[in-house]
Amino acid sequence: GDRMWHFAVSVFLVELYGNSLLLTAVYGLVVAGSVLLLGALIGDWVDKNSRLKVAQTSLIVQNSSVILCGIILMIIFLFKTQLLTLYHGWLLTLCYILVITIANIANLASTATAITIQRDWIVVVAGEDRSKLADMNATIRRIDQLTNILAPMAVGQIMTFGSPMIGCGFISGWNLMSMCVEYLLLWKVYQKTPTLALKSAKIEESELKQLNVKKESDMKPAEGVQLIIEKDVTGFEPQQEKEASCTARIAEPFITFRDGWVAYYNQPVFLAGMGLAFLYMTVLGFDCITTGYAYTQGLSGSVLSLLMGASAVTGILGTVAFTWLRRRCGLIRTGLISGVAQLACLILCVISVFMPGSPMDLTVSPFADISARLFENEPLPTIASPEPDMIFATGIPNLLNGSTTPANSDPEMSPEPVPLISVSLLFAGVIAARVGLWSFDLTVTQLLQENVVESERGIINGVQNSMNYLLDLLHFIMVILAPNPEAFGLLVLISVSFVAMGHIMYFRFAQKSLGKQLFVCHTPDPKAARDSSPPGNTSTV
Repeated sequence: GDRMWHFAVSVFLVELYGNSLLLTAVYGLVVAGSVLLLGALIGDWVDKNSRLKVAQTSLIVQNSSVILCGIILMIIFLFKTQLLTLYHGWLLTLCYILVITIANIANLASTATAITIQRDWIVVVAGEDRSKLADMNATIRRIDQLTNILAPMAVGQIMTFGSPMIGCGFISGWNLMSMCVEYLLLWKVYQKTPTLALKSAKIEESELKQLNVKKESDMKPAEGVQLIIEKDVTGFEPQQEKEASCTARIAEPFITFRDGWVAYYNQPVFLAGMGLAFLYMTVLGFDCITTGYAYTQGLSGSVLSLLMGASAVTGILGTVAFTWLRRRCGLIRTGLISGVAQLACLILCVISVFMPGSPMDLTVSPFADISARLFENEPLPTIASPEPDMIFATGIPNLLNGSTTPANSDPEMSPEPVPLISVSLLFAGVIAARVGLWSFDLTVTQLLQENVVESERGIINGVQNSMNYLLDLLHFIMVILAPNPEAFGLLVLISVSFVAMGHIMYFRFAQKSLGKQLFVCHTPDPKAARDSSPPGNTSTV
């Protein structure tokens, strides 16, 4: 259900607003900004509450929000003409704001679910077996990619051969049903794994972190925590506690925010996490921006769903490559190899910018569409007209610069092979790069799992999500400044530059961790590595 919504929401917003990525970019901006500001607080909430309570609460909030959004969108599609005539279209704009707000709540709940299940539960279930942890990470990602194939295909076909309103109803009904099934599955896993009920607040523990840190370093933080507790108990009188309680409650979120980012910076895998975050500053992923861009270029929901299915297949291949490379070369070297593979594939996207059929034209002002909608007499929403029908048609001739092709253009001037060159190279590069991307993502994920203690898993991964969304936020701002398809080629070049910088950061982390053995690819002996590896470098196995 979450994957269906992730695919459909960008298409719904483009369908409602017309041939522009502006509303889609605003939605992405709100989502990224919210996780950026609240990521540490969400992670701290995950750390302070029981695992079952966190999983159940976030699951219910997420699915309920998606269901409510689907109902509101159905109303907008059904009564759009009437809403457009009320208050000069501002009532319809208010509905857009409501949809984006509720969708943002669903995304925050989804973030909490991902942190608690994929960063905490899975580590407890795997125990101290790193190979089992790697296999479980890969299996979860394969399931995720399979849903990336099935969910967009189902929604895309429904929207193409039915209507967007039917698509909204289908997504709402599916989320209602899946919420009940997921709730029961979570309860069964919790019952079959008794260790999930034990959640220690102390730093010393018998999980993977003890494989990476000396006993002496474990004892010092534990003693520090005890000293803080003793000071809190004996250092304040009841009256002082009452007087300071109001101020402390107000300041607590800000202190948590600060402490979370400081702890994240002090992690040994800080550069690896930063490298992963820089990969989010890109328009070369199947997010709402790329989906909206392809939609404006003439690709229907059905075609987009097939492309997303192909990207999911390559993503599954990336999980297979991760497990194979990790056994052959070690965890850190796997990330390095994956980064090189991703950059090699993205060269196709760079080439596509300069090929025939590319809509890139820097002479077109990116602010023309914004000024026409905001500062002229036209209302914010766009009335459906014959032009969008022509734009969103599935015919191959419309693939040529879909948003700028003149209505009276000569068919002889639009041969079929020409527009397919740029579009094919762009999506071939994006789809092929998913192999390296998901292998790299799994590498950094396991590095965080192995090197972060249980008591800090939530807040550290919450800050990592905030860092990811910070770069994601910048890429949405970039699209808002240049929302027209003619500027998309420039965004592609900027995206590849940030991906390269991210992998340079990871290379620096790998160099610090392995030193001269960085390029020595061999299969280490697990027992020898566990007994002799220095602290902080055991994740290379």
